Amino acid sequence: MSDFLITSLIASVVLTLVLNLGPMLLPKASQKLEKKVHDKLNENLANDESGDRPRVRVFFPWKAMLAISLILTVLVNLVGLFSRG
Repeated sequence: MSDFLITSLIASVVLTLVLNLGPMLLPKASQKLEKKVHDKLNENLANDESGDRPRVRVFFPWKAMLAISLILTVLVNLVGLFSRG
């Protein structure tokens, strides 16, 4: 059980570092993402004001959820395989 705890803590630290250093390593990507978000917000505001927007819009990212689930499953299995020794 202690091996799992140590592995979990190390994975948490590594993931935190990757997520926090990612924008520093790829500044143009974060700028592009910020611009896309602002553009989408402006588009939605314009549609709201003109009345062209449907009343209910449902967004369900099933493709992203499926891909992330597969990737995480493979990673968890690899960590389990390598932690057994």
